[in-house]
Amino acid sequence: SCTTNCIAPVAAILHSAFGIEKALMTTIHAYTDDQNLQDGSHKDLRRARGAAQNIVPTSTGAAIATTETIPELKGLFDGVALRVPVPTGSLTDFSLLLKKNVTVEEVNGVLEKAANENALFKGILAVSKEPLVSSDIIGRSESAIVDLGLTQVVGGNLVKVFAWYDNEWGYANRLVEQVIRVGNTIPSEKAPSDPITLSFEEDKK
Repeated sequence: SCTTNCIAPVAAILHSAFGIEKALMTTIHAYTDDQNLQDGSHKDLRRARGAAQNIVPTSTGAAIATTETIPELKGLFDGVALRVPVPTGSLTDFSLLLKKNVTVEEVNGVLEKAANENALFKGILAVSKEPLVSSDIIGRSESAIVDLGLTQVVGGNLVKVFAWYDNEWGYANRLVEQVIRVGNTIPSEKAPSDPITLSFEEDKK
């Protein structure tokens, strides 16, 4: 999901650098087509309420899905979603208990280094020192844009980190990348000849 794509890289970096003892996350998420625009019927009685008039608490499986990529966090990472009245542009709020005492500068430093120097996170993770709001990240293709100015540390190892994401465009970019990866596994004699695939090949030249 778009939220899993946001939280997985941030959690992986912090777990690798400091170790995560346990964590919770809240995604402040733009409303989606699974919600009603006006109060109506829905199996989730909160999502049944008008999406453009309410903050709607609901479930998210993003934290659990992230533990599939970081098995050490199974049973130690969960979360909730708050659907809010914006069409796109979302924010993940991480609360993490780390295994080491850290400072704000150390937390921001490892995230900034990963975004700028680790090829694994190129195009996936970004950091920002700007005072962002949700409309500022509409159209951003990264899955997680860490807002460094919002990082907090309490008592040495209780850490709060925030990461923005365009839940529509960022997710769409990851889907396209996955399609290309799968396409590259097809033997050349069976490679498709449709215009869309060929346009991707042309971009590589």
